[in-house]
Amino acid sequence: MSDREKLLKKLSGAQFAALEMQLYLDTHKNDTKALRSMQEYLREVAEYHREYEERFGPITAKDLYGDTDFSWLNAPWPWENESEAKK
Repeated sequence: MSDREKLLKKLSGAQFAALEMQLYLDTHKNDTKALRSMQEYLREVAEYHREYEERFGPITAKDLYGDTDFSWLNAPWPWENESEAKK
């Protein structure tokens, strides 16, 4: 697994955990421990997102604001292995 794929896996896991905590908090609004956990996962999401963009470029279309050469289209899509994208 490449560094890019490892980082995407970490980002995806943190996003999933944050969403699960959000759903839990919809029905358990007074659970302060869960709220702290969700906030920590959101910090991780922001950190992994920032790191990914620094190392590999934009991850979503909204991250491209101001980019007009569309070079991001040449990068592997998140669901592609890097070896598949080079074909």
